[in-house]
Amino acid sequence: MALLYADENFPLPVVEFLRTFGHDVLTAQEAGNANLGIPDEDVLEFATNCDRAVLTGNRHDFVKLHSLQPNHAGIIVCSEDLNFERFARRIDEAIEREETLRNKLIRVNRPPN
Repeated sequence: MALLYADENFPLPVVEFLRTFGHDVLTAQEAGNANLGIPDEDVLEFATNCDRAVLTGNRHDFVKLHSLQPNHAGIIVCSEDLNFERFARRIDEAIEREETLRNKLIRVNRPPN
């Protein structure tokens, strides 16, 4: 089970599947952080302060942030997959392979068609 923070553009159906898999996922909406134009570095800081790995589809910016701020609770960057259950399973599998998410950048890519 992982503590995760889904940024405001992360698909809610994927969050719901992750919860059924046993993960504790806080969304930006639930945290009161949606639609505020919060910069990515502040999203990462919030998640880190909550000891949660960030779940995001904003791969480019968060990969860059990882190199600039490598001390965090984890960053999981994902390619969009409209099959939400498969998407959540791929995230779950990536998390399960890791002993810890702390300071790691994990890439979850969409499977080839």
